[in-house]
Amino acid sequence: MQRRGKMGKKRWTTTEIILLILFILMTILAVTMIALFITKEPGTISDETADGFIPQCPNIPMSERVDCYPDPGASKTGCEQRGCCWSPLDERNVPWCFFPTNHGYMVHSLQTPKPTELHVEMKRMASPSLFGGDIQELTLHAEMQTNNRLHFKIYDTKSTRFEVPHEHIPTVTSSPSSDISETLEIRNNPFGLVVRRKENKKVLFDTTMAPLVFADQYIQLSAKLPSHNIYGLGEHVHQTYRHDTNWRTWPIFTRDAFPNGGTHNLYGHYPFFLCLEDESGKSFGVFLLNSNAMEVTLQPAPAVTYRTIGGVLDFYILFGDTPEDVVHEFLQLIGMPVIPAYWSLGFQLSRWNYGSLDEVKATVERNRAIGLPYDIQYTDIDYMEDKKDFTYDKEKFKDLPGFADYLHEKGQKYILILDPAIATSKRVGGAPYESYDRGTQQNAWVFESDGKTPLVGEVWPGETVFPDYTSQKCIDWWIDEYVRFSKEVKHDALWIDMNEVANFKQGSNKGCAKNKLNYPPYTPKILDDVMYSKTLCMDAKQAWGNHYDVHSLYGYSMVLATEKALQQVFGSNRTLMLTRSSFPGVGKYSGHWLGDNGANWNDIKWAIPGMLEFGLFGVPYIGADICGFFDNSTEELCRRWMQVGAFYPFSRNHNAEGYMPQDPAYYGADSMLVKSSKHYLNIRYTLLPYLYTLFYKAHTTGETVVRPLLHEFYSDSATWDVDRQFLWGKHLLITPVLEPGMDRVSAYIPDALWYDYDTMERIEDRKTRVDMYLPADKLGLHIRGGAILPTQEPDVTTTHSRRNPMGLIVTLDDNNQAAGELFWDDGDSRDTVKDGNYIHYQFSFANGRLNLQVTHAGYKDPNNLKFEKITIMGVPNLPPSVSVTHMPSGSVTQLPSSSFYHDATKQVLFLSNLGLSLGESYTVQFDMISDELQRFDCHPEDNADETKCKARGCLWQTSTIEKVPWCYYPSDYGYTVTTTSETSTGMTLDITRNMKYRSSGRPGSPDVNNLRVQIWYHASDMLQFKIWDPTADRFEVPVPLSVPSTPEADESKRLYKVSVTQNPFGIQVVRKSTGTKIWDSAIPGFTFSDLFIQVSTRLSSNFVYGFGETEHTTYRHDLNYHTWGMFSKDQPPGYKMNCYGVHPFYMGLEDTADAHGVLLLNSNAMDVTFQPTPALTYRTIGGILDFYMVLGPTPEMVVQEYTTLIGRPVLPAYWSLGFQLCRYGYADDSEIEELYRGMKAARIPYDVQYADIDYMERQLDFVLDSQFQNLPRLVDDMRAEGMRFIFILDPAISGNETVYPAFTRGKAADVFIKWPSHLSNDIVWGKVWPDFPNVVVDESLDWDTQVEIYRAYTAFPDFFRTQTAAWWKQEIQDFYNKMKFDGLWIDMNEPASFVHGTVGGKCLGNPLLENPPYMPPLESSHMGLNHKTLCMNSEQILSNGKKVAHYDVHNLYGWSHTKPTFDALLEVTGKRGIVVTRSTYPTSGKWAGHWLGDNNSSWDQLFKSIIGMMEFSLFGISYTGADICGFFNPAEYEMCLRWMQLGAFYPYSRNHNGKGNPRQDPVAWDNRFAEASRDVLNIRYTLLPYLYLLMFEAHTKGSTVVRPVLHEFVKDKATWDIYKQFLWGPALLITPALDPGVTEVEGYLPDARWYDYHTAKNVGKRATKVSMNTPLEHINLHVRGGYILPWQKPENNTFYSRKNPMGLIVALSDSGTAQGSVFWDDGEGIDTVGKNQYLLTSVKAEEKTLSSQIVHNALDPADHLILGVVRVWGAGTVKITGATLTDKDGATHSLSVTHDTNTEELTIDVTSKAVPLHHPFSITWKTG
Repeated sequence: MQRRGKMGKKRWTTTEIILLILFILMTILAVTMIALFITKEPGTISDETADGFIPQCPNIPMSERVDCYPDPGASKTGCEQRGCCWSPLDERNVPWCFFPTNHGYMVHSLQTPKPTELHVEMKRMASPSLFGGDIQELTLHAEMQTNNRLHFKIYDTKSTRFEVPHEHIPTVTSSPSSDISETLEIRNNPFGLVVRRKENKKVLFDTTMAPLVFADQYIQLSAKLPSHNIYGLGEHVHQTYRHDTNWRTWPIFTRDAFPNGGTHNLYGHYPFFLCLEDESGKSFGVFLLNSNAMEVTLQPAPAVTYRTIGGVLDFYILFGDTPEDVVHEFLQLIGMPVIPAYWSLGFQLSRWNYGSLDEVKATVERNRAIGLPYDIQYTDIDYMEDKKDFTYDKEKFKDLPGFADYLHEKGQKYILILDPAIATSKRVGGAPYESYDRGTQQNAWVFESDGKTPLVGEVWPGETVFPDYTSQKCIDWWIDEYVRFSKEVKHDALWIDMNEVANFKQGSNKGCAKNKLNYPPYTPKILDDVMYSKTLCMDAKQAWGNHYDVHSLYGYSMVLATEKALQQVFGSNRTLMLTRSSFPGVGKYSGHWLGDNGANWNDIKWAIPGMLEFGLFGVPYIGADICGFFDNSTEELCRRWMQVGAFYPFSRNHNAEGYMPQDPAYYGADSMLVKSSKHYLNIRYTLLPYLYTLFYKAHTTGETVVRPLLHEFYSDSATWDVDRQFLWGKHLLITPVLEPGMDRVSAYIPDALWYDYDTMERIEDRKTRVDMYLPADKLGLHIRGGAILPTQEPDVTTTHSRRNPMGLIVTLDDNNQAAGELFWDDGDSRDTVKDGNYIHYQFSFANGRLNLQVTHAGYKDPNNLKFEKITIMGVPNLPPSVSVTHMPSGSVTQLPSSSFYHDATKQVLFLSNLGLSLGESYTVQFDMISDELQRFDCHPEDNADETKCKARGCLWQTSTIEKVPWCYYPSDYGYTVTTTSETSTGMTLDITRNMKYRSSGRPGSPDVNNLRVQIWYHASDMLQFKIWDPTADRFEVPVPLSVPSTPEADESKRLYKVSVTQNPFGIQVVRKSTGTKIWDSAIPGFTFSDLFIQVSTRLSSNFVYGFGETEHTTYRHDLNYHTWGMFSKDQPPGYKMNCYGVHPFYMGLEDTADAHGVLLLNSNAMDVTFQPTPALTYRTIGGILDFYMVLGPTPEMVVQEYTTLIGRPVLPAYWSLGFQLCRYGYADDSEIEELYRGMKAARIPYDVQYADIDYMERQLDFVLDSQFQNLPRLVDDMRAEGMRFIFILDPAISGNETVYPAFTRGKAADVFIKWPSHLSNDIVWGKVWPDFPNVVVDESLDWDTQVEIYRAYTAFPDFFRTQTAAWWKQEIQDFYNKMKFDGLWIDMNEPASFVHGTVGGKCLGNPLLENPPYMPPLESSHMGLNHKTLCMNSEQILSNGKKVAHYDVHNLYGWSHTKPTFDALLEVTGKRGIVVTRSTYPTSGKWAGHWLGDNNSSWDQLFKSIIGMMEFSLFGISYTGADICGFFNPAEYEMCLRWMQLGAFYPYSRNHNGKGNPRQDPVAWDNRFAEASRDVLNIRYTLLPYLYLLMFEAHTKGSTVVRPVLHEFVKDKATWDIYKQFLWGPALLITPALDPGVTEVEGYLPDARWYDYHTAKNVGKRATKVSMNTPLEHINLHVRGGYILPWQKPENNTFYSRKNPMGLIVALSDSGTAQGSVFWDDGEGIDTVGKNQYLLTSVKAEEKTLSSQIVHNALDPADHLILGVVRVWGAGTVKITGATLTDKDGATHSLSVTHDTNTEELTIDVTSKAVPLHHPFSITWKTG
């Protein structure tokens, strides 16, 4: 509190003021002359003369002039003496004296010690000096500390200067990331730096506009900025939040001053600003870590100029995509804000000088009597004895020691004040003032310049000394005094004041010496223009340095010391600290109030920009003195201030002595002020759970609490200068009345839906300014649509309100959705977040379902709180029923009608008497119809209009909701059931099109009016429904599926119930256990025409996974009107690009955590559209509708049931699980040999080498190129050393060879695709890789030209034909006879062609097949379906002789290619091998693996590869992976290394890159790369027995290998969106680093015990996100407790590793148990599982015993293994001293053990006992 109210009685006379100003001016002039002509410090500082210097003064725009004469008295002569440019104007704001272009520094050395760092040495250019003392040599050191933080520091090369000793910043870890050259550019002649935004190269901070000045006591740097949207800098009163850039100068230097609207410096020191660049929201922050007195000038360029008089230039540039991102970055740097105690969010009363404790109590009682919500009472310095710290007035406040108890009886708290200044005088009666005496004894004070004599000044108690909180002795003294006083006077928290530091004397009672510290050459434009005015002499000494340097850190250091004192007194209680003076970082411990304001209408307005700024500064616990500190407040002003103050985070009414009371009760119990205050304080208390959650978000993520509108609505420039309104977080808009006599306010309503808090009505206005009516008792309060706000029934204190029922306010947005969260702990304990002692909820609402999902449950509230009331605004109709599902039990309760009420006028649904226990998860569900979101698109093609729409018989209505179709089907559009026949095993129906509507409107595709529907109940968990034209022979997919021979006739065993809707026809499938509809196609729009079929279904939830093959950016689908095309194509992965395979299968998760899967067996081109209803629409251009549904109910069971239907995944050869190398572009066989030798030398595990099409002569299948003549010998040599070799084969066969048996024999056997005979008897020729004979390809030509003149005509085998398989096998056999191989890689089998349709481009036959009436949104769809493939009219012949168009079977080409290749491989090699195919379809996984295609060498492909693998796990293809390090474009070092780590856990682990790119194999880089690759691959090889077991389980049970986390933890909805982590099976969690420069990754550890694979330690965290250290050579791996993983010692390849003993990792669960299996066979035999030629052993651990049981043993003796090392994790801390082995015969053997009680790992080496793995055994360990 500013004490000028009392001192203000002394008034300066005019004469005194004039004399003082003259004295100051003369003093400044004298000091300046001394500095310029006398002072020099040899060796470091020297002054240049102006002799011969000619300033270069180009025509600089006025707005970009930088002042060269910031001090008073600029003149032409003075300007020229400084070597600057003089150009007077008629505008005084613009500098007349400004810098030329030849001042500054020259760079003479620039180094980049690391790609992320820059080091610059520079020397001063010869030029005159401004203020003397110029430093000649400077150093700049810059580093990209993270992706979003650039740090650069400019300092004296030769001498150490003062730097801020910040408490937090040195602890912040850096994650060096991108190359600094992408962000920072250094300019020379003169020196300048340019900071750019990396992603778009936009210049953000450009210092080249003016020279750097760096003198001993004057440092200046200017920078041009990209926009005028500048916010921050402080502490001042800024009358607007957005800065005025019209030549405004703001001094920064902590000062006890009035916040009265001037430009002077106030209590805090904040050289930080945020700049919003443009409507994109992209923003950046600039923080100068410098505590010296400074000023900052903003000018119209726009530009900023810093002038500081000491220290160094220590800058941090913080980049964000939004303003909130920038705040997050700043707070990460300086320290995240503290979460205040819950009670501190209550309303508070205070005043300076109540006069006595009796008056304090009277104030308390009268406010209690009116029922005012009111938590905290303060006492100011009047409670003290003569205003002395650590004392109390024994007369007027004699009962103060018991005052806290008096308040506690009613649930209130007591806060008192302490100032820093300590009186030197005795206490009353001459008693010693022991606090002073002890401080003096400990040398706790700030000293004079001699460093010995305490500096003496004057504050409230009279003559005082000043504690030096930078001294440890002082800190110890302060803690001790506070502990003593706390024992004497009980209280709950502490308010510290006057810590700028304030002094009523000028410097000291002796004055201040005339030296360069007290009178620097330049004084920034601080209040009074004197450095030591109202504070200490600048040459005073503190532990951190001269007061000149640390003055602005006084309050900061006091906060740090006080925090230690509070911890000592309050221990585990959080308490509260409130400080007046502050510095970046105090928010980590303290709140702040905006100082000693006045009771006037200006100060109520200016409080809002002040709060918003402290939100930027990391001090969210902020507020202004409500009703004003100084002067008497009118009732109107106080009433309006109480209204807005109810929404200050720190809500305190406080006034000064001598003025009328202004606590609410003073105005009368029946006053409008009291009624209004109670109303809004009750709202505040109702919303305290929301406010508290905002503080949790501030503490954990750096989000602002009080938030400017522009942070949420940055794309709307109208919000950029809104500062008379503010938000709480994202969702609550506060619009106060801030002018006298007004009941209308011009308020801005941002672009969102808004609901009036009081009336609950939705307002119609948005993105506009409105005239808001706010009568005397009202404030504008609106909730944003899309919010879920936690609430609690209010009470008069938080002590009581925290016992009351909780609730939710839900406000629906434009999409009828909402979200929110709740943080809840005991409200008072320290470190609840850190220790996990809290509850966290994630709330969401969509599709009539409100989810209350507990994401962390580490606290149990003692009050057994329950959510009783939920209010949902924006519900148009009364739902017929409301159900509540308790999770995870799934128990469903129907609410009685008395518990829900709907206000139709306001469209609000009220739910009551819910009884939902806090800390448990629930789903509240009801039917909610939003007409617009129920629309189904009748015109999915582009360019819809009303005419086209109505021509299809559809409805046309525009919508304001983005992406909602304007053309949509009427409710009865579709088919009607005409006949029904039902049996115990299914139904048969006939349906007829509703003929009142026209045809579907696509010429050439007539509607089919009558259809047959058949439904089969195949099994308890599987059904099928098929819709077809019974009168026509339409194409049906010839892919055999495995359905039970006997359907499930027992209805009680079926998990589902099927019903049919008559009109419009639709099928509904309901899960019987929960009542959830998982399929509901009773939706308008069902269409069945010749070349266009469409059907829609409602979905059970928003959680849908699958459909492919397309690159998806998240694993879970976004349902906001996204359409995905499916049509196999040679198309590298890209967003919404249909790629190589087709998989019309999805898995749906229901809100009950049950799962189901749906397959559409249709092979025509198609698309699927998701919409937020939620619903799904299928559109296909041929065939029939043939759906299969599996019911789970778990995600893993869905995959198991699906693979029962389509076939289990192939069991790959063991060696194919080893690491593999390939590249397109090997020059010759010697290059492969060199690579092999290099990998061997580096000892990197490696099993498989490939040859891409380079090995072929002119890319001809089965023909060896002359450059690879030694390849057969090399392959034999490598295979002799345990290696394996895989060759590529493409399907296309050249037809231009004179002698080419593959073509000749194929043509003779009639294996190639031809035209239908009625069109032509010719082959349908394409062009792919094979070249014409006798050509030399000029690769400099464009691609199309190369194809035209160099590529041969190629024929495409029709693999459907029986003779094709025989021909293909023969060609492979002949090739194998020439050169051995172990596996085959088939590519380009979409099929791909380099011409469109056929050579020449003219496709014969029906043009509608090439360009159908409906074209799905495919890549290059405008080019037709034959783009980069065959003509759709091409004819293929199925194995049964049926002729079909390629149009129908195109998507099956790769599928048809795969089995003949697999069969040929097995027959030719006699081994299992592996086939890898690019194009796939359901059932392909029975024969082959798949890689994710020709990806790009870019960071995003890392996480997208995880998504791709998880999707192929759903599709029944376990053997998957992406090309490690990327196929296209050169790989970057860090990315490739991170990809090697990730790729080490791909089931199919292959590093493969494209032609023309540098090598990227592990030995292509450096030793560090090779070693890191070797280390991670050794982990893979160690765990290959576990991976092989997973492949066996996939092959036999259909379970997934790469497993989404949700598959194991489906009850935890936090896992439903995880796609940057994955599991191997159930037990190994992989958390890779996926972004550049990171050294930490955030991963989620689900609710289980987890062991760090690298350390074997239990990490001790579960069901929470964890920040994991990830240095460059490290990948985070965690083993799940309760599982046993087999392992072997790794070797160079699996030929050798398979011979090693089999070890076990036994990861014990919480109960000390674990289980697992070991599967083993010969690793390459054909169908060893089918032939029962394998070993399967189950192992389990319980009660300190590990035992095995033989499940199946038919292993060849040659493959027998012995048991090796057993590693038991979680074995405990009690020392284990031995173990006993019991063999199959019952004999016992003693075993030695090693037990690390720190990691709790027990190691038992059983190797020497030669225990056969195929015999049962047990091992028991003992302690003591």
